Amino acid sequence: MRIAIVYNEPVSSYYDVSGEQKAVNSVLSSVAAVQWSLLELGHSVLCLPLSIPLESTRKKLGKLRADLVFNLFEGFCGYPDTEPDIPAILSEIGLPYTGCPTESLRLALNKAKSKTILRNGGLFTPDFQLLGTGNLSSFHLHYPCIVKPNSEDGSHGMTVNSVVSDFPALEKQLTRIVHLYNGEEILVEEFIDGREFNATVIGNTEIQILEVSEIAYSLSPGLPRILTYDSKWEPESAYYRGTPVNCPADINENERELITEVAKKAFELLEIAYPEKIEF
Repeated sequence: MRIAIVYNEPVSSYYDVSGEQKAVNSVLSSVAAVQWSLLELGHSVLCLPLSIPLESTRKKLGKLRADLVFNLFEGFCGYPDTEPDIPAILSEIGLPYTGCPTESLRLALNKAKSKTILRNGGLFTPDFQLLGTGNLSSFHLHYPCIVKPNSEDGSHGMTVNSVVSDFPALEKQLTRIVHLYNGEEILVEEFIDGREFNATVIGNTEIQILEVSEIAYSLSPGLPRILTYDSKWEPESAYYRGTPVNCPADINENERELITEVAKKAFELLEIAYPEKIEF
């Protein structure tokens, strides 16, 4: 097959200011790994970096001659909400592509709406609020809370200070994130400590749930058990060293069945057509 790998071309953005550009640049290592694997399988591979403006990208994709697009596009740098734009264009053109469809990606970029859908579907998720510097007085959750950008991924904005136990710490962390991430509303959730598992779901009409893994926290006392930016991108950090992954997870069969059932239901709930209006 002739396969095109499309991805966002790393450029300078507000992630430079927050010291998080490494996460943006990491797409290049993903491209190299996928390219190597596809070549090993005997396919013809074209690597296509994409950059703004969107219209020029649309024209570039329109001229693409490929049997399949391997989609590694994560949004134009500094504009995470553009991640769904590429699958939308590919769907219009009629090119098959890997990964999630447009509306699922759009929903994944809004944590609050995703949580609302999960809750309405019967899955438990911590109580939360969307807050900014202008409505912080309406805060009514129970401490401790975790503070994070509502529309970022890759643990952008997540630090040792993301878990807060009083109002001054909440205000300080929220103000920091609003400043760094273009003034967006911030997701504040009641923080739940405990074991943390991952269950990857793949497939279309028939889905498969891969082996359950666990974040094996071994952090120093006093450090909140969360996946910070450092835990994913800074190998020399205490958080990176203290958050290894065990795969398969050390769980019994009943626990495995429960985790996979929850993952399957979440997948089914979040692949629905993106709702125009969700109350939360």
